[in-house]
Amino acid sequence: MPVRVRLTRKGAKKRPFYRIVAADSEAPRDGRFLEVLGYYDPLKDPALVHIDEDKVRKWIQRGAKVSETVGSLLRKKGVSTVPSQTG
Repeated sequence: MPVRVRLTRKGAKKRPFYRIVAADSEAPRDGRFLEVLGYYDPLKDPALVHIDEDKVRKWIQRGAKVSETVGSLLRKKGVSTVPSQTG
């Protein structure tokens, strides 16, 4: 079961709000997920991004792949998407 760190869409029509989640790569975009890692609200000015860095690092250490969009959000927040080579 390959795991991806990606966005899942919430909110109303024309009012998007996204959760950053760890999910099975074969699950639908808004389907079942394993854990909520943060959220992203693009409608705020500036866009609001909240990420639980410890949870994200834990999933990356376990081998989860990060989607392109989440990767760009993580880089903006200063979170590394490369697993560390510890112990």
